[in-house]
Amino acid sequence: QVQLVESGGGLVQAGGSLRISCAASGQMFNTGVMAWFRQAPGKDYEFVAAVTWKGGSPSYHDSVKGRFTISRDNARNTVYLQMTSLKPEDTAIYYCAAGRTILDIPKPDEYDYWGQGTQVTVSS
Repeated sequence: QVQLVESGGGLVQAGGSLRISCAASGQMFNTGVMAWFRQAPGKDYEFVAAVTWKGGSPSYHDSVKGRFTISRDNARNTVYLQMTSLKPEDTAIYYCAAGRTILDIPKPDEYDYWGQGTQVTVSS
């Protein structure tokens, strides 16, 4: 069983920055893909960014490229999402997700484990 716990969400003004974290525990240390998704009220899950534990180039949704950075700390089993130049349309609940074998990174159904989510609110 894998547990994912997000933290670091909050309220920030447009143009500001925020870093959210996802601490992973269980039987998935250093394997598979870790990703961030978000869900705004009344909308479906939207892929934000993903990274593999073993390295390689991270993946980003076009809407966050150049503003968000995903990173991982293997020693701490933690994945981070550094968000800069935040916009009101970034407001959502941000979820951390994990999967061992991911064929389609942006597809939520590919992921086996999900955190409880952390709210990010960007005021205009």
